[in-house]
Amino acid sequence: MKVLETERLTLRWLRLEDDHFILALLNDPSWIRFIGDRGIRTLEGARQYIQTGPLAMYEREGFGLYLVELKQDRVPVGMCGLIKRDGLDDVDIGFAFMPQFRSQGYAFEAAKAVLDFGAAKLGMNRIVGIVDQSNASSIRLLEKIGMALEKTTRLPNDDADLFLYGVNFT
Repeated sequence: MKVLETERLTLRWLRLEDDHFILALLNDPSWIRFIGDRGIRTLEGARQYIQTGPLAMYEREGFGLYLVELKQDRVPVGMCGLIKRDGLDDVDIGFAFMPQFRSQGYAFEAAKAVLDFGAAKLGMNRIVGIVDQSNASSIRLLEKIGMALEKTTRLPNDDADLFLYGVNFT
């Protein structure tokens, strides 16, 4: 199901058939370094991740992480969306893009559209973003979409302090 369109991108619900892309994305060295190793090493594991993560969140919350694809040829380039995460009071924005599609403005375009969607269409008053303290490019992106650093935080069952950025819409 298509959720959003921007000038160059379509954001849509993930499907089990996106397993090849998800397997590659979750094993990208930057994903493992900054987001964490999910231990997904097979297509079956990727389908399980899609089923228990994004698909379950769409059903439970009505939103989640969306596949980001080029509008022109439907090539998947990354994921971007909203997550209701244990350990955070607010919904947070998440994003990850394959290396060959970074530094081309796709992440900004997708993240800005998701932020606007959360405020205007879903009626959210606040959205946050959590980021590894050494992830300079993601920090720049959160700031570019209008978020400000508020504090450090730690998610349940995690041993890393993360920066928490936020933006209020009211």
